[in-house]
Amino acid sequence: MSFEQAQQEVQQLGKKPGNDVLLKLYALYKQGVSGDVQGNRPGGFDFVGGAKYDAWKALQGMPSDQAQQEYVALVEMLKARD
Repeated sequence: MSFEQAQQEVQQLGKKPGNDVLLKLYALYKQGVSGDVQGNRPGGFDFVGGAKYDAWKALQGMPSDQAQQEYVALVEMLKARD
């Protein structure tokens, strides 16, 4: 499965993954597309934005192609559980 195909198929999962898995998918996607995190961490009461930023920052230094491969593997695992 390609990275682009995985992006489409994750939208068609029968069961919505938990928040921890959603954050992992988000972080792998952003790292795979944009590289290392940029900008400042959202503050205040933006808890979702802060969690997304932290998840993405945790992958800092991971090559984009590796992030894309891990994203595809995670989507395939989710599809198998579906």
